[in-house]
Amino acid sequence: MIALSSRGLFLGEAAGLALATLRAHKLRSFLTLLGVIIAVTTLIGVISIVEGMNTYVAERVANFGANTFYIERYGIITNLKDFLEAQRRNKKITMEDFEYLRTRLALAEEVGAIDGRVAEVRAGRQSLEDINVRGVTPNMVNIFREKVEVGRYISEPDYERRALVAFVGTDIVDQLFPQVDPIGSTLLIDGLPFEVVGVAEKVGSVFGQSQDNFVNLPLSTYLKIWGEGPPNAGGIAIGVKYNSPGVKEQVTDQARVLMRTRRQQKYDEPDAFGIIASEGVMNLWNQIFGGLAAAAVGITSVFLVVGGIVIMNIMLASVTERTHEIGIRKSLGARRRDILLQFLVEAAVIAAVGGILGVLAAFGLTQLVAATTPVPMRTPLGAVVLAVTVATSVGLFFGIYPARKAARLDPVAALRAE
Repeated sequence: MIALSSRGLFLGEAAGLALATLRAHKLRSFLTLLGVIIAVTTLIGVISIVEGMNTYVAERVANFGANTFYIERYGIITNLKDFLEAQRRNKKITMEDFEYLRTRLALAEEVGAIDGRVAEVRAGRQSLEDINVRGVTPNMVNIFREKVEVGRYISEPDYERRALVAFVGTDIVDQLFPQVDPIGSTLLIDGLPFEVVGVAEKVGSVFGQSQDNFVNLPLSTYLKIWGEGPPNAGGIAIGVKYNSPGVKEQVTDQARVLMRTRRQQKYDEPDAFGIIASEGVMNLWNQIFGGLAAAAVGITSVFLVVGGIVIMNIMLASVTERTHEIGIRKSLGARRRDILLQFLVEAAVIAAVGGILGVLAAFGLTQLVAATTPVPMRTPLGAVVLAVTVATSVGLFFGIYPARKAARLDPVAALRAE
C-alpha cells in the first residue's frame, strides 16, 4: 500500500492513491462501483428519454402548426366521469358555429374547418382501407402543418363548386401510384371518382402510426357526400391561427367568449366545447410521463444509496488494512484533518469514477435506443454534470464515517497494528 510521508496531504496525491487502489483490486473495485454505475446510467438514461420524448411529442404529436389552436366538441379529457359530463353538456360543432366564428373572430389571422372519417380508397386494382378522408376549407393549408410538395392544395373554386378533387399524403402515392404521376390521376373513395390535384410533403410516423395515409377533400364536397354525422358525433373541428404567440391569450379569450355567447351559457357554467392547443397536449404528456420519470428517479436513488453503502464498507475495510500506514503518517506530523481529507478524497474519487463509467454506459444505451427506435434521444450536458456531481456527493457523504474513524485512530495503537 502506498504511504504518504509528507505532513500535509495534497488532493492530487489522495486522488492518485484512490486510483491506484482501484487498479490494484479490479474485481472488488467493479463490485464497489456497480451500484453507482447503475444509478448514473439510469439517471442519464431517464433524462435522455424524457428530453427525447418531449422533443418527439412536441414535434410530432402536439405540433398543430405554428400559432394555432382548435375548437372541438371535447377538450382534453383524462377520466370517464368528465367525458360523460362533457358528452351530456357539449353539442357537436357545426358549420353554423364555424361561420359564426369566421365572421366575428377579428383577432384571428385564419379561421378554418376540418371534418373526417375513415374510408376505403382505390386506384385501378389496388385498394387501401382505413384511410383518413378529411374535408377541409381551403385556408387549412395555412393552419394545419401539411405542406404542398407537388401540385396544389384545395382551392376556393374547388370549395365553392364542391369539386371532386383530392389532396393526398405520400402513403397514397407510394401504394396506389408507384409508377405514374399522381397529379391528374383518378382516386375512388367509397366508389366516387376524385381527381388528385396535389401531394403533401412527407410527415412521417408517430409512435409507429403513419401520418401520411390521408386524403383531403373540399369540406363542401365532403359534407355533400357524407354530411356532418349524427347528433352524438363530434362534428367539425374549427382551426384558428393567430399572428404571433403574444396574442394567443387574447385570441383564445375572444373565441371562448364568442362560443359561449352562441351556446347561450351562463357565466358560472363550464365551457360547452373544448379548446385544444399544443400547450395543453404537452401539459397532459408531462403529467403522464412525469410520473414515470419520478418513479425512475426513485429507483436511481435506491441504487445510489446501495452504491454509497458499498463504498462506505470498502472504505472501512481500507481503514483497517491501512491502520499501520495511518500510524506512520501521524507519527510524522499528519493532523487529523489530513487523514480525514485523504479518505474523503479517496471515497469521492471512487464514486466519481463510478459516475464516469455510468456516463459511458448511458451513452452507449442511448445510442442503441436511438438506433433501434424512432424516438430521438437527447442528453443535455447538464445531465452529465449533474450525474457525476451526484455520484461524487454520494461518495463524500458515505465516506465521512470511515474518514472520521481513520482520523481518530490513536497513533501508538495504529503503529502496533500489523
